[in-house]
Amino acid sequence: MVDVEAEVREVLGERLPVQFSRVRYGAELVLHTTREALLPLMLLLRDSPALDFAQLMDVCGVDWPERPERFDVVYNLLSLTRNARVTVIVPTDDTQPVPSVAPIWPTATWFEREAWDMYGIVFAGLDDLRRLLTDYGFEGHPLRKDFPLSGFVEVRYDAAAGRVVNEPVQLTQDFRSFDFMSPWEAMTTLPGDEKVHLNRLPPPESARTEGDKP
Repeated sequence: MVDVEAEVREVLGERLPVQFSRVRYGAELVLHTTREALLPLMLLLRDSPALDFAQLMDVCGVDWPERPERFDVVYNLLSLTRNARVTVIVPTDDTQPVPSVAPIWPTATWFEREAWDMYGIVFAGLDDLRRLLTDYGFEGHPLRKDFPLSGFVEVRYDAAAGRVVNEPVQLTQDFRSFDFMSPWEAMTTLPGDEKVHLNRLPPPESARTEGDKP
């Protein structure tokens, strides 16, 4: 089995600020680095023959609103020749740009556009930083944890105008917090637990254990 962590440590040495950790029961290696060290690290991971992480599988974001640098940018890399994966994580906020890795992996253009669209993460050096999944004129970034569940606008077809229009959201009722165990909510059983009250037949004699037999 390839010891990816040992090989990465040998290639990197002390040249870059990288912290190592493990996820998924220790199966996959995670590298935590800074915005300034991101591009040199990615080039080493891709171009070092001992590593050969030639494929960028995904770039995504994670929102931690309680942190000063609220976002993690997560890069998932794959080495087919080494049969190994590695994850690189870079922290940032909504103002400090992260260097784009599109010059290294052109496929990152779509991934970074999606991260900008969903989280508002800015990527320096990305020529095509446009929204990807939301509509033109959309306000906000919907995967941020402080984004309202109802959004800011709703889209509908206006027959009189003959086109699709955007309008402020109008809720038919306020949001409610349901207490399913309260008798005032007319429910005494949690959803999914309906069968707990059924009278079940005892197991057949042949299926009983020694402790069950009289």
